[in-house]
Amino acid sequence: MNGTDAGRDPEEDARRLSAQSLAEDDPTGWFEHLYAAAEGGEAIVPWDRGGPHPMLVEWLNLRPRAAAGERALVVGCGPGFDAELVAGHGFGTVAFDISESAIAAAHRRFPGSSVDYRTADLLDPPAEWRGAFDLVVESLTVQALPDPVRRVAIARVAEMPCPGGTLLVVAAARGEDDAPHGDPPWPLTRREIDAFAAGDLEAVRIEDVRRSGEPGERRWRAEFHRPRPAA
Repeated sequence: MNGTDAGRDPEEDARRLSAQSLAEDDPTGWFEHLYAAAEGGEAIVPWDRGGPHPMLVEWLNLRPRAAAGERALVVGCGPGFDAELVAGHGFGTVAFDISESAIAAAHRRFPGSSVDYRTADLLDPPAEWRGAFDLVVESLTVQALPDPVRRVAIARVAEMPCPGGTLLVVAAARGEDDAPHGDPPWPLTRREIDAFAAGDLEAVRIEDVRRSGEPGERRWRAEFHRPRPAA
């Protein structure tokens, strides 16, 4: 099953499984439950759109291919389409997800891929990833986490770009005064987007994009840069 199945609410399974996980004080466990159920045809992964996120496609199309040796990290890679796009742009790409089932599915979907797919926890990532990547892509993952772990996740993402590196964040958007609803995803406020600019990571461009005709059409696309040390 996938999000195109007729007659199904694509958000239903995520809401049900996330509610169970949150009730057990396990804010990330529902990802594995969802992907495992989807592999058995018993659930829909609502963000599996059968291709990379259009806002990432647009952003990459405006940029030159990666230089030799440049590396990228795709956070919460899920189905793997974003990671394959980034790798196709010339980056040596690492892509990770907390769900073993998601990573197994990505390996099956893209046999022989150059992407290094790994199971890892954003809240406790490998130490060697800190400051190691020329491009970091965070698309729709942080918004699926509740507070206070969301703040930890934002801090971990911000640590990954190397000096001279770039972070791209894509997320659903809400106003500062808009109360979040009870189920994930929880759209990010501008204040939460600004929080990615931690340490010496600097905001380059923050777009508040309204895409007509799409559900939840307001999106953030935010680009950050870590300057190189002065010579």
